Amino acid sequence: MARHGENIYKRKDGRWEARVLKGYSETGKATYAYFYGRTYREAKDKILTSLPFVNLNTTTKVEVKNEDETLKFENVLDKWLENSKIRLKESSYVKYFNLINKHIKPVLGQYLLSDITNATLNSFVAEKLKTGKLDASNGLSEKTVKDIMTLIKSVLRFAQDESLLSDVKINLKLPHEKKSDIRVLTKEEQSSLEKYLCSDIDESKLGVLLCMYTGLRIGEICALKWCDISLSEKTLTVNRTMQRIQTLDENCPSKTKITVTIPKSDCSLRIIPLPDCLTDKLKAFRPVSPAAYFLTGKSGRYIEPRTYQNRFKSYILNCGIENANFHSTRHTFATRCVEVGFEIKSLSEILGHANVNITLDRYVHPSFDLKRSNMNKLNGLY
Repeated sequence: MARHGENIYKRKDGRWEARVLKGYSETGKATYAYFYGRTYREAKDKILTSLPFVNLNTTTKVEVKNEDETLKFENVLDKWLENSKIRLKESSYVKYFNLINKHIKPVLGQYLLSDITNATLNSFVAEKLKTGKLDASNGLSEKTVKDIMTLIKSVLRFAQDESLLSDVKINLKLPHEKKSDIRVLTKEEQSSLEKYLCSDIDESKLGVLLCMYTGLRIGEICALKWCDISLSEKTLTVNRTMQRIQTLDENCPSKTKITVTIPKSDCSLRIIPLPDCLTDKLKAFRPVSPAAYFLTGKSGRYIEPRTYQNRFKSYILNCGIENANFHSTRHTFATRCVEVGFEIKSLSEILGHANVNITLDRYVHPSFDLKRSNMNKLNGLY
């Protein structure tokens, strides 16, 4: 409640606003200095602290900090991004930078923190999803909108930790992420592809074959070096990944660059036992230098993921296989493992998953023949 005789009021957003007369302009119009606080006492203390710097008998404009500017959402987003930079992988930082500057700031950047409410964010989500349905070229998927909302929640929690917000009361139902159709090669397609790869095999084709029997991601096979493979122990160690990311440095002549870093999570750091059917083929291609990249056999030359994806598509095209990208080799590997009775926990660790639920939900795609075989097991019950 405002005190009688004082220009201190509680605003609709819950903050207290204090106003002090600074003087009058040449036209006789009163000019004021404004101060804001989370409580009445904080606002009043700011008046008392700042009074020596406010000339009450001058017509000269006095510059007083407008705290609304620091509480604009765009400024909090920038501060969160800067504070997070030290703990984020460069690829993650680039992702968040683009989400903030391309999607969040243009719509919510000028809002005050106090105006970021459930209603505001519900409208934001609805508009983003609506845009996606009306204009596919500019639309956002449910996955992207979900990522944006998760990011906004993190920023609001950061604002609370920085005492810019008293509490975070955002309770939104995030968009339901539709599962995309997962492409798994049939046994016939896999057999056809393997015959093609082995008929005139080189390092590049050997890499596809290796992924079909280990479930490596495309970035992992591109970054794989021969020093990561032990033919005596018949193991493969995954400890790095390769990807092309956007360059944020305006002085850099290239818009993108190749980075080789540790994998996406600690679980992705793993040792994979190699099946016997691969070891003889690997021995034939082992180079002199252990620092050589697996896909080229040379230490100073690699194949980047985008190029390798295109090579894979040319391979399957030559086999008459349609609608498959490189990641289908990973799904195919997981599915074949389930079909032969692989223990799920072991499979989950080989794929580099945090838990078996991820393996079961995303990568295990039993064929109809396997379902029929399992159903037939009921025949002996009666």
